[in-house]
Amino acid sequence: MRARRSGTIVNISSIGARVCPEGSGYYAAAKAAVEATTLSLRKELTPLGINATVVEPGAFRTDFAGRSLTQAEHAIADYAETAGRRRKDATACTAPRPGDPARAAAALVDAVESGDPPYLLLLGNDAVDAVRTALAALRDDIDTWETTSRSTDFDS
Repeated sequence: MRARRSGTIVNISSIGARVCPEGSGYYAAAKAAVEATTLSLRKELTPLGINATVVEPGAFRTDFAGRSLTQAEHAIADYAETAGRRRKDATACTAPRPGDPARAAAALVDAVESGDPPYLLLLGNDAVDAVRTALAALRDDIDTWETTSRSTDFDS
């Protein structure tokens, strides 16, 4: 890619990196690391004509919550109302998910071939809605605590 001065690196993340569901902190942390790495790569590689894009898919009709998701044999009662809810969700995930994997693949190809791929590509209505909600909550926290945040610099 450096020799050609073109190309796109695509890393797959998850809306979990933004919504951080109970019981999935390990997963959210790993996906957030993928996103930070992708953003740094994008900044490093853009001058070389190389793009880096991170994809945050929502719920797609794949085996994500099926055999690929293993859980501990014993549940811990203390976590029943937080992480335990995730445990129940994973075992009872029978509702069809809205995302079409073929359409997601086509959207990803379109983004890469666009000539100006985004840093962040959300796939699915649920992904867009979840990320917008998470960003609004983050903005609210920043606004609420802005005075405190700004009070920590040395006086000029």
